[in-house]
Amino acid sequence: MSVFLESLKKSGHLDRLDMTLCNVGSRKLGSQDDYASNGWSIFAPRLTIYGFDADQDACDLANADLETRSVNWTEQHIAAALGRSVGESTLYVTQDPMCSSLYQPNEPYLERFAGLSDLVNLDFTVEIETTSLDAITQDLGIQNIDFLQLDIQGAELDVLEGAVRVLETSILAVQVEVEFSALYLNQPLFADVDNYLRKAGFTLFDLATSYRPRTRSPIVSPHHPGQLLWGDAYYFRDLLEEKNRGSNVPNPEQIFKLACIADVMDFPDYALELLEYLTLEYGKKDINYNYAPNIVESLVQFPELKKQLGALPIIEKIRDYIKDYEF
Repeated sequence: MSVFLESLKKSGHLDRLDMTLCNVGSRKLGSQDDYASNGWSIFAPRLTIYGFDADQDACDLANADLETRSVNWTEQHIAAALGRSVGESTLYVTQDPMCSSLYQPNEPYLERFAGLSDLVNLDFTVEIETTSLDAITQDLGIQNIDFLQLDIQGAELDVLEGAVRVLETSILAVQVEVEFSALYLNQPLFADVDNYLRKAGFTLFDLATSYRPRTRSPIVSPHHPGQLLWGDAYYFRDLLEEKNRGSNVPNPEQIFKLACIADVMDFPDYALELLEYLTLEYGKKDINYNYAPNIVESLVQFPELKKQLGALPIIEKIRDYIKDYEF
């Protein structure tokens, strides 16, 4: 749940913001896979969403659903298998299509964990054409991607390695599914993905983890509910870090966009840090970067903070930027 975006929307700050999302592996299984249902619709009508999935039927269903909803943002789902480069590859279609991958399921290993074989075991294979994120965005004329989500069953690093240009030039945040054990043969694991993204200038903020117990075990510990097998890793650019300053000073609009992404992704502490920085660095010269009123309006929503608002360190720092407010 976002903290600051409603205030920023009401004050008109979002009116100048164009937000572009890219979801690789965009099959929609429920409301949790729909960006608009998870808060991103606040950026409409200046919101653009691109979904890529190897399954043509899944893309057709997603596009048909959008037509019936008459949405006020731009969203399209494109049938394409993304990988490291343009070429040909084998798609391993699994018992449950959502687990299909460019990597072959590790069936002997999967059998050791409850419920995985029925989902991930191989059904059939098909030869497909692959492309890279850099190539397809160039072909489609996509100039900018702000947020990238990847969920393609072990091939996430392949896509990242084929996204050098967009990672360097525009992406501010990445949500990527990672595996901690090889559910697919020879797949990259979390350490490989983490190392790549850190070298690309991203910082790990959080992991949402998933566990599975052994097939044969009738017992599971409440403290250790099986083995850690996969999860979602959340990465952001840290535009305030010293190495990101110097001659290559981040654009304040880029920092503002990053704050908005952090807020909608439920990292309000990072969003607040960025909004405070913009206020102190740019707020006196340009009212568009004075977010002090938005910070106050958002924090008073919390009863436990409202009573002591004037004593908060964050308020002490931005007090000179707030007019006509009595603490």
